[in-house]
Amino acid sequence: KLAAEFPSEDIFLMTASPLIKAVTNFKQVSKTLEEFDVEEQPSSLLEKRYPNIKVIQSGVKRLKSDEHKIYTEDGKEYIYEKLCLCAGAKPKLIVEGNPYVLGIRDTDSAQAFQKNLAQAERIVVVGNGGIALELVYEIQGCEVIWAIKDKAIGNTFFDAGAAEFLIPKLKAESREAPIECKRTKYTVEGSEEKERPTAASDKLGSALGPDWHEGLHLKGTKEFSHKVHIEILCEVKKIHLQQEFIQLQRTSLTFPKEDKNVEPDEVLWPVYVELTNGKIYGCDFIVSATGVVPNVEPFLDGNNFAVGEDGGLEVDKHMRTSLPDVYAAGDICTAAWEPSPVWHQMRLWTQARQMGWYAAKCMAADALGESIDMDFSFELFAHVTKFFNYKVVVLGKYNAQGLGSDHELMLRCTKGHEYVKVVMQNGRMMGAVLIGETDLEETFENLILNQMDLSAYGEDLLNPDIDIEDYFD
Repeated sequence: KLAAEFPSEDIFLMTASPLIKAVTNFKQVSKTLEEFDVEEQPSSLLEKRYPNIKVIQSGVKRLKSDEHKIYTEDGKEYIYEKLCLCAGAKPKLIVEGNPYVLGIRDTDSAQAFQKNLAQAERIVVVGNGGIALELVYEIQGCEVIWAIKDKAIGNTFFDAGAAEFLIPKLKAESREAPIECKRTKYTVEGSEEKERPTAASDKLGSALGPDWHEGLHLKGTKEFSHKVHIEILCEVKKIHLQQEFIQLQRTSLTFPKEDKNVEPDEVLWPVYVELTNGKIYGCDFIVSATGVVPNVEPFLDGNNFAVGEDGGLEVDKHMRTSLPDVYAAGDICTAAWEPSPVWHQMRLWTQARQMGWYAAKCMAADALGESIDMDFSFELFAHVTKFFNYKVVVLGKYNAQGLGSDHELMLRCTKGHEYVKVVMQNGRMMGAVLIGETDLEETFENLILNQMDLSAYGEDLLNPDIDIEDYFD
């Protein structure tokens, strides 16, 4: 976007990775909903398309904002007129530096995971967001103990009702064949032969795209297809290595079977997880899928950034940080403007793309001294994704975020087919969750955006015999 706005200016893209993530197959599904794939491409493709872009492959060591300078890890320095920080976020690991704990956030970590899974008989997955959900669904031939701190699965995206709707899919033995993955994978020449030194794993790649698990062969050693046991309302209390565990002289549990009492486990495992509910399970390794923290490290030192409660760099409604000529976009930033009543920030691919595009527009407007309106994509929170092979659309305050107790929910659910939930407040629609092919996203998007009073329709709003789309066309 910057290259198009300033065709005669030099634009430097600094990245620690030899590949860049490109948005492909972009589709505007409705006014605010968009679908796209994320593809890794060699950076030369970007430089070919825009001759004024130069990609510098090096991590950033430090920023001296008062001198308008960036120092890179390869010892060079660069002077900028305007700077936008888009360094994303890094996985929030339950413990740092334990070889049996893997964080998954990018393509590299997904590959490391796949390697380990090939030898695994049992793993413990900790976390309850999108990645944990997908992972547990995709893993076959390996026992999975899934520890979540909430009452129901997928709490970032759903409520307990949606979780109930999805659970049968998790327990189903047979799977539809996955659709061929369109994503192409590039490897860096020579990188295959040299095994990556372990220390390099903290150098973050860029985050996974929405269909990251397709084309990865996620299968453990066992012959059965699917075995998942969910431990709810608990967190990891402690992780014990095998030696420590033997010295503790405590019992760990076998994989729980539906009808039997849980028995003590005879097998010795490489690592043991003690949960806050008192249970201990042995496993081959632990996947920490517990969300992300903004990757602000190299930029804070010596710069007086205003930082949000979630650790991100605060930005105003022009994506400006508190320092002159420094902007931020995507997972690294925290939206500090007064948001629209039906928008909230969530560290997702869709918002990263919107923020990046809008930040470029703001940088251009500021440079040319023009005024600019807030981008329309910040009017309504809207995200479309896939879970358990269902299409999932979330709109507005879909989990009644911040609405207090004076709201009501309306539900329509056809087992194995669709799940529709709307969040209403004072007769107006504030949010919705749509699972399956409901074809309601555009209608609901409009009803949330125009805040029409719907009290007259009552329960009929979700009546399957009434074609609501025609009604509000």
